[in-house]
Amino acid sequence: MEQAQVEMPRPKVAERPARDTNGWPMAGLALLLVIAGVAAFAGGVASQGAGSVVAVVVGALAVLAGLVVAAGLTPVAPGEARVLQLLGRYTGTVRTDGLRWVNPITARRRVSTRIRNHETGTAKVNDLDGNPIDISAVVVWQVEDTARAVFEVDDFVEFVAFQTEAAVRHIAGAFPYDAADRTSLRENADEITGQLSEEIALRVASAGVKIVESRITRLAYAPEIAQAMLRRQQAGAVVAARQRIVDGAVGMVQQALTKLDEEHVVELDEERKAAMVSNLLVVLCADRDAQPVVNTGSLYQ
Repeated sequence: MEQAQVEMPRPKVAERPARDTNGWPMAGLALLLVIAGVAAFAGGVASQGAGSVVAVVVGALAVLAGLVVAAGLTPVAPGEARVLQLLGRYTGTVRTDGLRWVNPITARRRVSTRIRNHETGTAKVNDLDGNPIDISAVVVWQVEDTARAVFEVDDFVEFVAFQTEAAVRHIAGAFPYDAADRTSLRENADEITGQLSEEIALRVASAGVKIVESRITRLAYAPEIAQAMLRRQQAGAVVAARQRIVDGAVGMVQQALTKLDEEHVVELDEERKAAMVSNLLVVLCADRDAQPVVNTGSLYQ
């Protein structure tokens, strides 16, 4: 089986860890600054001394600082990551779950790293022999590189869907539906799904997506030729069954003649042997039970 050849653009970015820290101490600091700032602001407003203006200004700045610190708090759920951007530049990815703290002025985009399923719709494709077939597949995938998933394509979920359908159509057109002497879609399912997974992986690698598994979920002739192909398969099955019956019958006749000769039960000339062979083959190969005619005379009457 040939290696799948897919030319995709080389990615220009790659995921790297972002600078982050535990968010709980920073949350405590933000709360402390806000409380202290409110207290200082209220005390400055209530007092009439010369330091009242200073207290109000300090209190306002403390509250503002607390809000800035709080803006950097970033909750990260299990199975997701946060992609950080500072003034349009990628600065890293946070994958540690829990409450994290990052630069407050960075933009944070949530990206799911959970395992996902995508099932293609039923596509009508001509196989290698030109026969129209209906085929669909399911692919299990996961975001492996969040930076590529965000920056290399517009929508990585839609990208996976389109590339999966393209790979399914290509694989379906590269092999016959059914063939005895070649690799076929119906008889070589494991090899076909292996190549399908490989081709999809090559197509979506630039988007930072890893293919876990892919399987063909529907494979059948299109309705307009299904009946004709069914009759052809039935005819092939009947021929194969007849061939096996004839082979078995010939073996049984040979065994019977050999046994009669070895045991000296009866001596038959060539003409009687031919008649016996003909009668046995008719009995053994007939579709219905044979109705024998009993000869009550001698062997040669």
